Amino acid sequence: MSATQVTDVDIPEAGDTGGIGQALRDYFVRVKGGEVGSLPAVAGLIVLIALFSVLQGTTFFTALNFANLINQGTAVIVLAMGLVFVLLLGEIDLSAGFAAGTAAAVLAVGLTKYGLPWPVALIACLLTGTVIGLLLGLLVAKLGIPSFVVTLAAFLGLQGVMLLIIGEGGTIGIQSDFLLAIMNRNMPVWAGWLLWALVILGYAGVTFRAIRARKAAGLSGSSASVWAAKVVSLAILLGIAVYLLNGQRQIVRAGKQACVVMGPPNEPVGCIPTLQGVPWAVLVVLLLLVGLTFVLSRTSFGRHVYAVGGNTEAARRAGIKVSSIKITCFMICSTMAAVAGVLLASRDNSVSPTTGGAQTLLFAVGAAVIGGTSLFGGRGRVIDAIIGGLVVAVIANGLPLITSQSGIQYVVTGGVLLVAASVDALSRRRSSASGR
Repeated sequence: MSATQVTDVDIPEAGDTGGIGQALRDYFVRVKGGEVGSLPAVAGLIVLIALFSVLQGTTFFTALNFANLINQGTAVIVLAMGLVFVLLLGEIDLSAGFAAGTAAAVLAVGLTKYGLPWPVALIACLLTGTVIGLLLGLLVAKLGIPSFVVTLAAFLGLQGVMLLIIGEGGTIGIQSDFLLAIMNRNMPVWAGWLLWALVILGYAGVTFRAIRARKAAGLSGSSASVWAAKVVSLAILLGIAVYLLNGQRQIVRAGKQACVVMGPPNEPVGCIPTLQGVPWAVLVVLLLLVGLTFVLSRTSFGRHVYAVGGNTEAARRAGIKVSSIKITCFMICSTMAAVAGVLLASRDNSVSPTTGGAQTLLFAVGAAVIGGTSLFGGRGRVIDAIIGGLVVAVIANGLPLITSQSGIQYVVTGGVLLVAASVDALSRRRSSASGR
């Protein structure tokens, strides 16, 4: 090919990656190279929703069940958000579930036994999680004990700590309207739409600014059409969700009208309370998503986390304080577990020795991995926990509607987790082979 022919080729200028078609082609090239990200989880979520809607559309695909699904999955999603930080290092925290339960026990005892104001009890709860993470991180980073062994010991030990705090077989109620409202109350309809507008405007502003910054530095960035397509798609998707949640979810019997009721003693005859609005728990998840994503993507600490997870020895030789990074990540994980403990206590209106136990941890680890976070470290995002958590929640919510055998739920969830881990291993092998 001659020099004249080369100059005639239409090559995008620096900072311009072309339109939507080019963006899709580039994305498929990355997928073929092993960078699948959350694609399998998103595809699986779509398939599961379609399947359950066809099999039990009158029960599953309803606004009431949609709200229930959010309520069921919120605590697992928050717990998985914390686990992402540990998994990014190539480590594991098997004690996160009972760290949540222990922190929730401290919250409940502080409120009921000692009569602490809810802000003080909440701070004590979060500090409990932070201290647990600090101890785990010191044992792993300073003594070099494998995280599997350390957190397995904590998994057993924290169960005993919970029993010592609340007593065997005991249950402590949560005496705080504010904390109970997190998982049991909904926003006003106007607040839900306001939250939707703030999310869309915030996403549009942040992504547009990032594109401008990349182009100003002479780097490639998304075109205006790609940016607009992403913003519009997100606006439509979240708009549908808000519309469904803002609708009347309560079943109104014939001859009665739905009305707003201030409290059970004041409920008028012939009226039932309305059940509509975006759950307050959604706001909690969004705030955590924004904050933790900023930490991982916009700070030097976040870059160091990925560096340590990608190659610990190379990170150490580059001057990164590997021990400090590991300790901090375990502290973040256990603090997030404490937040999940608050959500569990709010949902159940109480704390018991089983809070944070059973399958809570397994579902949280599964959520992070299914969403796209690598078990081998160095790859993952906070939003992976939300996507994977929704997959787990849909399975847990949808399967009981079509079968009474609870064992099938565990088999299906385990199978999905195994597929996600296999995809992760294959994508890493493909990335290594392609030199990415």
